[in-house]
Amino acid sequence: MIGRLGPTEIILILVVVFLLFGAKKLPDMARSLGKSARILKSEAKAMKEEGHTSTPPAPGEQPPVQRTIQAAPGDVNSARPVNEPTDTTQR
Repeated sequence: MIGRLGPTEIILILVVVFLLFGAKKLPDMARSLGKSARILKSEAKAMKEEGHTSTPPAPGEQPPVQRTIQAAPGDVNSARPVNEPTDTTQR
């Protein structure tokens, strides 16, 4: 049947991927995929928290401090500031 992968097909696909990318690049690819997943998770968490605290500060209050998202704890090379939206309209 079309669409079902057996163990032979999976092994064949893995061998082709290994030959295309080589043994050197596979760990780097896995590392970057993990970093991307961590960034996506932290962005999703930030968006979720943003939905709960979307009220603007009162006139006497301090504006919130700009957040920084890091790919991994202690990883300062890929840390970047988060641009908070300034649009206050409800969607």
